[in-house]
Amino acid sequence: MNKFSYDITIEANSQEEALAKVKAATVLMQKLKPNEIARLAEVVKNDPIKTAITKKALGL
Repeated sequence: MNKFSYDITIEANSQEEALAKVKAATVLMQKLKPNEIARLAEVVKNDPIKTAITKKALGL
């Protein structure tokens, strides 16, 4: 698989928080297919009820 590099900006309260976000996003990108990531993002962005249910199920 090819690797591509991008310069991105991450909003976070600290550098540690930004690094945690990058690490989590990296895992999601490695384990999920592009259409699964897109669908997950769509749900998080547009469906607060499903997002809340999922957070509760994850203990967040």
